[in-house]
Amino acid sequence: MSAYDSDDIPSNLSKNPHLNDIVEAVRSRRGFLKAGLAMGAVTFLGGSLAAYGGGDGGHGDSGGRAEPLMLGFTAVAASTGDAVVVPTGYRHAVFCRWGDPLFPSSPEWKADVTHSAKAQALQIGDNHDGMHFFPLAEGNSTEGLLVMNHEYLNDEYFYPADVTPGGSGWSLEQVRKGQYAHGVSVVHVKLENGQWRVVLDSPYNRRIHATTPMQITGPVRGHALVQTSADPNGEIVLGTLNNCGNGYTLWGTYLTCEENFNGYFGNVKGVARNANESRYGLPAGASNYHWEAFDARFDYSQERNEPNRFGWIVEIDPFDPTSLPKKRTALGRFKHENCAMTLSASNRVVVYMGDDQANDYVYKFVSAGTYSAGNHAANRNLLDSGTLYVARFGAGTTSGDMMGTGEWVALTLDTPKVGGGTLGDLFADMGELLVHTRLAADAVGATKMDRPEWVTVHPKTHEVYITMTNNSGRATADEANPRTNNVYGQILRWRETGGDAAATTFEWDLFVLAGNPTVPAHAGTLNAGSDNVNADNLFNSPDGLAFDAQGRLWIQTDGNFSNTGNFTGMGNNQMLVADPTTKEIRRFLVGPSGCEVTGITWTPDQKYMFVNIQHPGEYGSHPRKPSVDPKADPLAFCQWPDAGVRPRSATVVIWKEDGGVVGT
Repeated sequence: MSAYDSDDIPSNLSKNPHLNDIVEAVRSRRGFLKAGLAMGAVTFLGGSLAAYGGGDGGHGDSGGRAEPLMLGFTAVAASTGDAVVVPTGYRHAVFCRWGDPLFPSSPEWKADVTHSAKAQALQIGDNHDGMHFFPLAEGNSTEGLLVMNHEYLNDEYFYPADVTPGGSGWSLEQVRKGQYAHGVSVVHVKLENGQWRVVLDSPYNRRIHATTPMQITGPVRGHALVQTSADPNGEIVLGTLNNCGNGYTLWGTYLTCEENFNGYFGNVKGVARNANESRYGLPAGASNYHWEAFDARFDYSQERNEPNRFGWIVEIDPFDPTSLPKKRTALGRFKHENCAMTLSASNRVVVYMGDDQANDYVYKFVSAGTYSAGNHAANRNLLDSGTLYVARFGAGTTSGDMMGTGEWVALTLDTPKVGGGTLGDLFADMGELLVHTRLAADAVGATKMDRPEWVTVHPKTHEVYITMTNNSGRATADEANPRTNNVYGQILRWRETGGDAAATTFEWDLFVLAGNPTVPAHAGTLNAGSDNVNADNLFNSPDGLAFDAQGRLWIQTDGNFSNTGNFTGMGNNQMLVADPTTKEIRRFLVGPSGCEVTGITWTPDQKYMFVNIQHPGEYGSHPRKPSVDPKADPLAFCQWPDAGVRPRSATVVIWKEDGGVVGT
């Protein structure tokens, strides 16, 4: 695997404006530095979030009951240890580790990782990411289906010491083993005697991986650009890859998001890349995973269209283990981080999405059909027909703040391009446009962003929040991406015009600029962060993001854990909680050595929270980084979650000792 994060390297060479350009212009014009960010949510776009109250997640009035305290816990301190740390009064437990059995026939995971590909296909996958809890019955908080993504592999821990991808010991068996650790696990879980366990004999348990058949649906189905020698009709794809964040639908299905699919395709014959392949970052030579050495469909010099079959949002019915997952192409092809669904004023389904790469874009999809509550069968294909939009963020006219206005630009054949003509001049049909979504967004002048990651919708106000994790390579600033060399990231939010999610215009502001006010050189600059950042809640690179039912905003990080220089006092990656009304932020959890904290879901009663700990043990720039190669000694740096055993991604369940709602 590469030593750098390819998401940080832009493939967007268009001349579209950076959001930072807009922010910097406004900052200079208005003499703004930090005052605008200190104003808080009570002045956001002239409205008050406080007017909505904490609420109950949109499930009705509180009936006069006292609302629980929004942030009712003592913040935990930053740390660099090899453990999960939660607040006083909370407990946590680990289950659903990589390699744990999923079926009665599943072999036990081997600590020396010599288990076979066949064994891995019957075990929980690796590098857990986005997930969602589906109760077996409405309101059931003790039994349900926990559906989770498995994003990628850490070769140094996944393979035995004598196996090197693309080198010694490499074989089709090892390729398959890696492919079977990707994708999605559907896990039947149950609370018994105070502990969550996997129901191994459940008919719902399922592994979906890189060779699982799934349907192409929507405008791209059958298109020439997705036809291959194995699938000349362009209708059935084998597998889903690099499943990062997730979403879920109003009709009870799971949405898994394909992100960095480009890293799985090699170019054995060294063919010249076309504009599409370059814009999506397909390598000029070997892939990161070297699957192409034994699986020809991952050699795009032989199967030119195979990469076009990835980069989509995939819908999975967790309650029907015989169903084929569906790649919903109407939602566009790019590096999907996650997605968040809501309804428009006319009951159309709206899905918000971010393209997680430096200088890429924010999107939303509005369905052509309308949602029918309680009629799940009628809603099953709502994601196959509608309009995909890309965002343009502007400075607005309000003085003295860091807010602005924006517009949603429809990606349709008759949409004007920057410089004249229409998208129909570039693409013959909507299938071609959607395969080349990034190129279409470039052509209409979408605003370049600082790696748009997780997006979430407030359960009461319906404002939309999105993390911009960082963009250290940014050379120019704009309104919503206000810093060059942005190593800290920010969270941006917007309110659709008229409160209608299908509106084509919106107002936005910056909810928080991550930063470090304890670094003397940052004094008086935007690198100190916004006023709701202080020495007690320092963080960088906000990534995972979700509202709970009562309106608390949970923020997860995937950033620099060196704890030195610009990142002094930040410690390991972590999870924080924000009150959208007061903008207060408190640290709730710190993860173990080298990990990313990602994925979050709750039981319906909000008394149990599930969080994923991904890639524990990645050396990076950690202050305790050992000198020994992890393949030589997999225990040298991290032994989470089990002492004496190599690190394994796993799910953590968290609850209050007094049985209350998590966060209160």
